[in-house]
Parts: sequence; C-alpha cells; structure tokens
Amino acid sequence: MNELTVIVAQNPAMLDGPGERFGWLKESLADSRFEDADLLLLPELFLTGYNVGDNVHKWSEARDGLFARNIADLCKAHNIAIHYGFSESHEGQIYNSAQCFGSDGQRLGQHRKLVLPPGFERDYFQRGGHCEAFSVNGFKIGMLICYDAEFPESFRYIAKMGVDLVLIPTALGKQWNVVAHKVIPTRAFENGIYVCYANQCGHENGLEFLGGSCIIAPDGQDIARAGIEPEFLRAELNLNAVKSAQKRLPYLEDLKRLTFKLNQSV
Repeated sequence: MNELTVIVAQNPAMLDGPGERFGWLKESLADSRFEDADLLLLPELFLTGYNVGDNVHKWSEARDGLFARNIADLCKAHNIAIHYGFSESHEGQIYNSAQCFGSDGQRLGQHRKLVLPPGFERDYFQRGGHCEAFSVNGFKIGMLICYDAEFPESFRYIAKMGVDLVLIPTALGKQWNVVAHKVIPTRAFENGIYVCYANQCGHENGLEFLGGSCIIAPDGQDIARAGIEPEFLRAELNLNAVKSAQKRLPYLEDLKRLTFKLNQSV
C-alpha cells in the first residue's frame, strides 16, 4: 500500500493521571473524525502527564501493563494503530518511553528517549540506547521522542534506516517555538521524509505548553498545524511524496560520498 491516514492528537495538558487520560482517549476515538484512520500519534508521556513530579514513578508501568493492555484493546475496537508516550518501569528503572500497538492489538515497536534534556527528566529517567522501526500500510516508521529529534545526528541515523515517516511525541514548552516551527520542518526537509509531531497544550502544574503539533511533508512544508487549543490533525500520506523528495534532493545518497571524502582527508 502507498497511503497512510494519520491523526496527530494535541490533548489538554490538565488531564489528571492515567485514568482521566485514558478516558479522554477512549471518548475521543468515538468521534467520526477517526473513521478509517490508520494511525494515531499521542504526545510525550501522554499516559501520566509530563510535569507531574514523583507521579512519573507512581504512574509508571511495564510496557505490557494494565493501561498498555487497555490501549491495545482500543486499537482492536477502533481498527487503528495507537502510538503513545508513557513512563515505563523496567527492572527497577524508569524510562521516558513510547510504544505503538497495531490495529490488531499487537505491539509494533517501542522507543526509549535517547537524550534527556536539562531539568527534571535527568533526575527521574534512564536513557534509552537504540532506535527501531516498524511498518503500517507499507510505510516504514521510525520513532524519536522530543529532544531526540532536535539533534540532526539522531534524526539522520533513523532516516538512514530507510524510514518514510518519523513519529515524535513531545512535551514542548511555549518558549521553544523555534523547535516546532523551524527545527522539525527542517528535519523533514533534509531527510525527505514525513514527520508527525504531537504536543500537549495549555497548562500543567505551572508549565505552559506551546501546542503547535504538526504534520510535515517530505519537502519540509506544513500539511497541518495546530494552534494553542486541543486539536486533532488529520492527513493522508503517500509514499510517492517521499520518493519524489528524495529523488529531487538525494541528501541520504550523497551523504555517503561526503562521508568518504571527509574520512580520506583525516
């Protein structure tokens, strides 16, 4: 297949804890806008909330925990893949993680945040150590989380895996407008791939989120972009756009020759 219908959710940040957040998700999926959609992207630490202090420990769960199973059930009930952020407990540690369940309720892939930004995350979470990809409707899909995507090196690494689309759950504060509006579109353009970027909006325990969730085409242009209110973005993605962008500007191919020349000059 060459087409993928994606929805990017920008949820209100004040949702309180996993129960309320799961309830919001379940209610939202009943809306007609999700009809025939293939994939839903939710923000970073969607299940717990981001700026919740010690609750990231209290509300953490294993990747096959209660809420994971509940979300897998929603996938089957609504015939949609769901990618969401959560606080993952594993062998006595917790990770800022995201995972995706397919429309059959089976896990498709998981990502643990690679780079923890300055601030509370370094006090709570361990770093992840690898990237992986999965497929939906013929699209090869990579995963990064928030700060991961602000490094061209990590984005290039996952692009070189041959992905057509990168999913990025984020928790971007209002002061980082340049990231959502400049950096993320640049990442799509310089790799010739689609990018879906899901943020929260509103306030959470004194933190104000930017909103600005978006779906970016392989040419770096906005397909859809949210404002500062709760919103669902929907777009139809086509693999031909990836092929066209990468043929027009073959950065990934030409990079191989550039790397060779740099190595030779050392």
